Amino acid sequence: MNPLAQAIEDYLALRRSLGFKLRDAGICLSKFAAFLEERGAAHITIPLALEWAQQNPSAEPSTCAQRLGYVRSFARHYQASDPQTEIPPPDLLPYRPRRARPYLYSDEEVERLLRGALALQPPDGLRPWTFHCLFGLLSVAGLRIGEAIRLQLEDVDLQEGLLTVRGTKFGKSRLVPIHPSTQTVLAQYQARRERFVCRAPRLLVLLHHPSRQSPGHRRYPPHLLQAVAPDRSARRDGQSRAAPA
Repeated sequence: MNPLAQAIEDYLALRRSLGFKLRDAGICLSKFAAFLEERGAAHITIPLALEWAQQNPSAEPSTCAQRLGYVRSFARHYQASDPQTEIPPPDLLPYRPRRARPYLYSDEEVERLLRGALALQPPDGLRPWTFHCLFGLLSVAGLRIGEAIRLQLEDVDLQEGLLTVRGTKFGKSRLVPIHPSTQTVLAQYQARRERFVCRAPRLLVLLHHPSRQSPGHRRYPPHLLQAVAPDRSARRDGQSRAAPA
């Protein structure tokens, strides 16, 4: 491993020890190190960083700016070890991302979503109840989607009415209290889950057959969301309904 590639590994290890995931940054910086090695470059220069960031002519401006941003952050760190390192200026490939305004579902829409989940095929399978449980949990517990689908069976304490959410931002965990009605729904889902699946993984929510289950899967029936919130123009215009009471 050349010195620059090793420096990138050390940089990523340091940042990750502070709680940053840096998944995409790690992939991109490794590719950048290989690019510099192919060019025979011993130091980071602005022209090389710009060339690498714009390698794909069909890439969106936001993608190029993000790639250059990864190099910029590393270059600031690495300049202390290699004074010949050039730091790409912030106004190079400027891009200001537009944040999407959140769409807040009304009580009626949540109820329609839950009814739609129970209408999924097959009607006598586990899938309808899985999405009914997942969407209901998201609506009442304030979990991120990734947190919900990573819940393990042992993270659900139905006696105390608590969820243990692990591996959140900065690697921390937190306890989330749940209402008795939510406890009842989770208990019913777990009972159905045990009848349908033998030797199932420890994940609470089974979005796929256990042989294909992965904590990283994020596949949902798109027609459900379209049926519940068909007025997409309102979301594009930044209009959102009031939060459910």
